[in-house]
Amino acid sequence: MSEHRRKPPQPQGGGRAAARRAAQPSGRRAAPGRGATSASPSAPHSEERPYGGRAEARRAAQRGGGGRRRADEAGGGGRAARRGAAGAAGAGAGKKRLIDYPRHNKYGWRRWMPSWKLVAGLCIGFLGLLTVATIIAYSMVVVPKVAEAATAQNNVYYWADGSQMAATGGEVNRQIIGIDQIPRAMQDAVISAENKTFEKDSGIDPMGISRAVFNMARGQETQGGSTITQQYVKNARLDDQNQTLSRKFQELFISIKIDSTMDKPDIMAGYLNTSYYGRGAYGIQAAARTYYNKDAEELNASECAFLASLLKGATYYDPAGATEIDPKATASANRDRAEKRWRWILDEMVKDKRLPAEERAKYTEFPTPQKPKKNAQLSGQIGYLVDLAKANFLNKYEGMTAKKLAQGGYEIHTTFDKKKVTALEDSIKKIYKEHIDPEKRPEEDTHVQFGGASVEPETGKIVAIYGGTDATKHFTNNADATGAQVGSTFKPFVLAAAMRDGVRDPDGGIEQGASERTIVDPDKSRYNGANNLKIKNYDGSIWRNEEGKEWLQANDGDESFKNISLREAMIHSANSPFVQLGMDVGIPQVRQAAVDAGLLETSLVEANVPSFSLGISDPSAIRMAGSYGTFAANGKQRDPYSVTSVEHGGRTIYKHEEKVETAFSKAVATNVTDVLRDVVEDKDGTGKNARLPGRQVAGKTGTTDDNKSAWFVGYTPQLSTAIDMYRLDDDEKSGKKREFLPMYGTGDRDTIHGSSFPSEIWQTYMSQALKDAKVLEFDEPAELDGEAVWGGGAVSPKPTPSSKPSASPSESPSADPSQSPSTSPGPSQSCNPWEDWTCQPTGGTDAGTDQGGSGGITPSPTTSPGTDTGGGGNGNGGGNGGGFIGGSDGTE
Repeated sequence: MSEHRRKPPQPQGGGRAAARRAAQPSGRRAAPGRGATSASPSAPHSEERPYGGRAEARRAAQRGGGGRRRADEAGGGGRAARRGAAGAAGAGAGKKRLIDYPRHNKYGWRRWMPSWKLVAGLCIGFLGLLTVATIIAYSMVVVPKVAEAATAQNNVYYWADGSQMAATGGEVNRQIIGIDQIPRAMQDAVISAENKTFEKDSGIDPMGISRAVFNMARGQETQGGSTITQQYVKNARLDDQNQTLSRKFQELFISIKIDSTMDKPDIMAGYLNTSYYGRGAYGIQAAARTYYNKDAEELNASECAFLASLLKGATYYDPAGATEIDPKATASANRDRAEKRWRWILDEMVKDKRLPAEERAKYTEFPTPQKPKKNAQLSGQIGYLVDLAKANFLNKYEGMTAKKLAQGGYEIHTTFDKKKVTALEDSIKKIYKEHIDPEKRPEEDTHVQFGGASVEPETGKIVAIYGGTDATKHFTNNADATGAQVGSTFKPFVLAAAMRDGVRDPDGGIEQGASERTIVDPDKSRYNGANNLKIKNYDGSIWRNEEGKEWLQANDGDESFKNISLREAMIHSANSPFVQLGMDVGIPQVRQAAVDAGLLETSLVEANVPSFSLGISDPSAIRMAGSYGTFAANGKQRDPYSVTSVEHGGRTIYKHEEKVETAFSKAVATNVTDVLRDVVEDKDGTGKNARLPGRQVAGKTGTTDDNKSAWFVGYTPQLSTAIDMYRLDDDEKSGKKREFLPMYGTGDRDTIHGSSFPSEIWQTYMSQALKDAKVLEFDEPAELDGEAVWGGGAVSPKPTPSSKPSASPSESPSADPSQSPSTSPGPSQSCNPWEDWTCQPTGGTDAGTDQGGSGGITPSPTTSPGTDTGGGGNGNGGGNGGGFIGGSDGTE
């Protein structure tokens, strides 16, 4: 081993003490020379102290606070030793503080890692401060009086002119009763459903909140996260229902204090007496009267379980439904939800040993409550108007709930015009009185219903509705969604889609998406109007349903039309042209056009079937009037609304904000209007009964299969109105399932079409509604830039050649030109399908149902139009019948 690798001898008098002294600072920077020494002063000056090895230097550096330093040199102290000494000098320069952070003797990431002592101290300090704050907050909380928050006030509704329409709210529907009058079964049902630990908790239940969140995440039935005590505090002790953080803390402390100052039975009685059960009923006594027409103490366990389910949200658990608040809260959906929760609550009561299993076994049928009732001042149309305004406010004002609104104190200003509401009601009553007689014709005239709505196109204001005979007797608002299909009044949306989106190129192919489209001109285009027309896809292939069956489209009265323009097809309400047109444009595009006009997508049938274009969907009268108003407003769409502003506590808390969307270009909208004007003004138009002398009117009739509903929807420049008529058996006492009935013979008429009673009602009402209004005219139809499209097998006419060609070519030209044209008329002569839709060009003689291609600019050259049955005639509204080959008649 070489000399320089040999371990030097250990210093005399060295060891750990010497190494430690070597690492300690000297108060000034030491010179690095070999002559420097760090030995004890008692050592002889003449003797040079040798340096330690590399390991000794490393240990010295570590003990001096230098961290993990590696020495680069073995002799002379080395670089690591010098670093260790410098680190030790830096560390020892400062003093340890009371709060040792950053830590004084640590380096790197360890310097910023708090010690366990520091962490423990901070936790103890935080908990101490929190405890002090809690004690102070608890001592400062004042429990508010019940009367200040739980007493409901009136809500006042106003007509558009500012006069009072109705005052509703907390007039009489509340009665406080003692705990001894509340059935034990009701208390047990609420405890099992809402708060199992109620009888032993301290007003709050952290585990209950966690359990509710866990069950909610699993999609299971949940108990409320809040205790019954907390619910009581929210119902009776706090005016502000907004879920802010400060309010939740306030609710928490009040709940704890309430629980420490009130007995559990009193808290339970307070909760059940102040809870909202829907239908304006506050408290268990009012709920028992409202739903079962009996006192609370007479309720059985099954009825109690149902009433307990309402506490989860009456809007979605009242079997009567609440579609005016939420379209999803239908009667059928609500009943299904209520039955499931009712059954679950009874089972939970058995599980909690609050209901004997043998008694639970008795309750197999759902305790159906009685139908809703309205107070006397809400009779006639007022109840429907109030419900509509209430729903509009609840849907538009964020944070507002039915429960909060029922507490009252709101002044609600509506758009309803009292004179127009009266005029609409009178016009319907007139028809009913003169033509509908259930006693004389019980099989034809029972269950007859009318509905109607009137909307301003330029604002979206709902100025009038007709909801039924009496809001206190007939509970469904017929101006809202009823399930009645709209029939041919849907055709304008098909035409609008054809003029906006165009028909697809039949050569584009389904795989390519047929991106090439042609805008349709309603006058230049021709479609096959044959009865029982075989419907095809846009590419010419025969449309078949999932069972492989074809679709034959019938016209109302089985009338057939020749190659007919879309304007004439609309005038006569021919079905087959619009069904094929819808297939050529695409059902998704037709659906989107209807939605853009203002119909709710939820009201439209989801299936992309041919009959979609004939109105098998069931939008409300309000939405139909509003969507036609979009055409009247030259393509500008505004959602119908009924509340202009709401005041509470002397300040305006809600004001309607206008929102306008451009659904169609002015060219599309004005051309649709121009076509619909002919439906009313043409001598053969199905809507001629709706004419208003001296005013321009556009509109469309509608009738559905089996004569189950009839509509007329029309508009002037300043008012759009929809009227519908149907027979609906929804009487639970009859024991029958809710169903629409045919109207053959109703009103002593063979059939009911939109051209009959609905258009007559429309004309009578609009005459009164516009009596003093300025006469306005529609804008002239703008240039559409559409093209001629031939669809459904319709073929472009061609000149017919001379009847008999010459046997041999003439040897010399004739001296004079022929004195007469060909015996067959050409397209420029009197029989020209471009000018006269009743023209019968020469060609095939079979009316057939399989006419050529489906759409496009260039017709199939191998097809000929059918000419068997002639054309013309009055379509009388045009039913949407059709049928599958080998199948049944048309669908609704």
